[in-house]
Amino acid sequence: MSLLIPINLAVEDDLSEAVLRRLLQTRYAVGICYKRGGFGYLKKTIRGFNNASKGMPHIVLTDLDSGECAPALIEDWLPVPTHHNLLFRVAVREVESWVLADCDHFAKFIGIRKTLVPVNVDAIDEPKECLINLTRKSRKRDLREDIVPTEGSTAKQGPDYNGRLISFVKEFWNPYEAMHNSPSLERTIRAVENFQPGWDR
Repeated sequence: MSLLIPINLAVEDDLSEAVLRRLLQTRYAVGICYKRGGFGYLKKTIRGFNNASKGMPHIVLTDLDSGECAPALIEDWLPVPTHHNLLFRVAVREVESWVLADCDHFAKFIGIRKTLVPVNVDAIDEPKECLINLTRKSRKRDLREDIVPTEGSTAKQGPDYNGRLISFVKEFWNPYEAMHNSPSLERTIRAVENFQPGWDR
């Protein structure tokens, strides 16, 4: 049996952490997870993660959001050479698009027809908003109340948005089904599968 690869994580939020842990669970031993305030913290600290990767592999996951493309974001954030042991991955356009990409399981989870879930999820401008609007159609009242913001509220999500979606990712989400509908997820899965750490001498 091959040894698990040690790796540290750096993510924007709890949902991104859950998704990464799901992707890494077969080949990796996860150490520290850095999660301190969204993309701003990741952008500010990316050079530190790159340098730290000399001694310990790191994977950084951020959202593309309204950016032009993943390569442009990576070049902007990290204009120095990326260390071999740093996996710098970008969800197009948000990690919610990767969650939606497993159309069959997501539709069953929230109780809607599968045909309502967009297939080309990387092309959705606002995946989080799309996910919430799909949940509005759910037959499951408790899910609607947890994921959808209360009418008239200034909140952008329901009171247990992360908890419900993290539960879905842990229990039902199949990344190998999802990657067929998300090129950015497929690229990340391939990078994780093919990665072999290298150590500076």
